Amino acid sequence: MSSTESVPTEPIQLDDAADFDDLVAEHDTVLVDFYADWCGPCQMMEPAVEAVAADTDAAVVKVDVDQHQALAGEYGVQGIPTLLVFAGGELAERMVGAQTESALQDAVTKHVA
Repeated sequence: MSSTESVPTEPIQLDDAADFDDLVAEHDTVLVDFYADWCGPCQMMEPAVEAVAADTDAAVVKVDVDQHQALAGEYGVQGIPTLLVFAGGELAERMVGAQTESALQDAVTKHVA
């Protein structure tokens, strides 16, 4: 079975921080969106983040920084939105601030195996 078959087409909401490493390890390429409900730029980016989940072979994980402050701290998240791209379980790219859909897709697709 190829890994692309199991890639979810909608963002995964992180409920338990203990699941984070598993999610990152489970998929070849993962876009992690550190966000908060009160963050305007985060809300504006929501369609772009959903499009990456739907249109690329990357999994998308949404991390609410209010719920997961320790995880945000572990990855040095100081401003939101912060988007991290993991490839093969390793952090490959970091983007801070609102990004366009094409910027997100470019960041993800260059790391898709």
